[in-house]
Amino acid sequence: MDMAVIELSRLQFALTAMYHFLFVPLTLGLSFMLVIMESVYVITKRPIWRVITRFWGRLFGINFVLGVATGLTMEFEFGTNWAYYAHYVGDIFGAPLAIEGLMAFFLEATMVGVMFFGWDRLSRVQHLLVTLLVALGTNLSALWILIANGWMQNPVGAAFNPETMRMEVTNFKEVLFNPVAQAKFVHTVSAGYVCAATFVMGVSAIYLLRGKWTNVARRSMMVASAFGLASALSVVVLGDESGYALTDNQKMKLASIEAMWETEPAPAAITLVGLPDVAGRTTHYAIKLPYVMGIIGTRSLSGKIDGIEELVLRADERIHSGIIAYDAVEKLKLDRGNIAARAAFEAHKRDIGFALLLKRYMPDPRKADDRQILKAAWDTVPNVPVMFFLFRGMAALGFGFIAFFAMAFYCASACRFSKRWFLKIAVFMIPLPWLAIEGGWVLAEIGRQPWAVDGVLPTFLGASSLSVPQIWATIIGFTALYGTLAVIEIRLMIAAIRKGPIEHHEPMGAVQGFAPLPAE
Repeated sequence: MDMAVIELSRLQFALTAMYHFLFVPLTLGLSFMLVIMESVYVITKRPIWRVITRFWGRLFGINFVLGVATGLTMEFEFGTNWAYYAHYVGDIFGAPLAIEGLMAFFLEATMVGVMFFGWDRLSRVQHLLVTLLVALGTNLSALWILIANGWMQNPVGAAFNPETMRMEVTNFKEVLFNPVAQAKFVHTVSAGYVCAATFVMGVSAIYLLRGKWTNVARRSMMVASAFGLASALSVVVLGDESGYALTDNQKMKLASIEAMWETEPAPAAITLVGLPDVAGRTTHYAIKLPYVMGIIGTRSLSGKIDGIEELVLRADERIHSGIIAYDAVEKLKLDRGNIAARAAFEAHKRDIGFALLLKRYMPDPRKADDRQILKAAWDTVPNVPVMFFLFRGMAALGFGFIAFFAMAFYCASACRFSKRWFLKIAVFMIPLPWLAIEGGWVLAEIGRQPWAVDGVLPTFLGASSLSVPQIWATIIGFTALYGTLAVIEIRLMIAAIRKGPIEHHEPMGAVQGFAPLPAE
């Protein structure tokens, strides 16, 4: 297949994912912050907390619409732009997405309507329950999507069936409780909570700087500071758990993140800064912190971390093994009863995906020589400089969020958010969680390359048979559509923020007309 088609297909999917992750994190976090705020309203029965909940609920609703729209497009793209991928692994990958639609999306979408229109039709406790169901639905959607993505990173509970020439589920429990998926879920949702808390802090800081709706702003910041501190700590702690999961399941990704060309003996050190040199296969000016990588990657001081060069040699061995499995499959196509071919396939079937890496260079992997096999083995190394610098930027932002929310938590009691310098920092912080989240997503997906499904299906084999003009047309169309929707959403968000947390109620005894109830 034309590599231009493959690269453009990857670009289109990456852009769609980027649009989606502009809206989803805020939806995830705001949903549970609404539960906290409304719980305070139910417990205290103070009207101001109803005002606070409804105000942030309006911003949640505006953001929710774009999150749904971009998510649906991503799912359709698996069929339109990645048809062979959908055919080859659809039995496994499609199940979590179907469950997400049936279990989570319909719950979430139904309860959102009840949440917005049920304020005066439900009791306080009933409405709080609805808000909780919205939050559960939102987070369950993330769970099932990340189970699907986690399987792409660590394809457990499935095997290649030579009878159907497809991957099929062998143990759905393993797919469901995939350690990579679990680590990704808790890490991702915690990042969404940080995003929402930072947004609430920033918008509230704008109100305090302008002296408007100060009671609403201060109460919102108190909730956001506690919620944000817990979430920021969770992101870092759970990020450490993700590193541990990589040691067992994605060794090449971990080695690339560390630009670790040679195996790091125990006790393994972590590289704080450096300059990766791909051509020289070394990292210049590296400053290392002893012991830390061993603790993160092996939970011990006696474990080593495999380096890129050693992992490439293992990939070379697996390609040789995969060629045997590939040859056995070709023989089984001609004779289903070939016992020797069946035995060879069973012995080497876990490596058949590595043989498929050779299809980038030749139609029949069995004709590859040692030089071509080694070249394909080096293809298993992702973009090391991008991985190295992205991770360190993301980690720096993560620790920055901890410092910011610790400062906010202190200000909540010490100065009640009266320091203008802190409020200006809060406004400045608003876009940073999105940068960290997008960077983390890029890190996860680039780190999986050259695989669409790690060790199973190379990315270049998964694309549909489309032309370059067709893909450019859809890229331009999606960009124009979502760019327009993003502008509309941002304008609606800004308009809602400018309007502020103002509630309108019908006066007692009045037949018509409205009187404003200020948030103060």
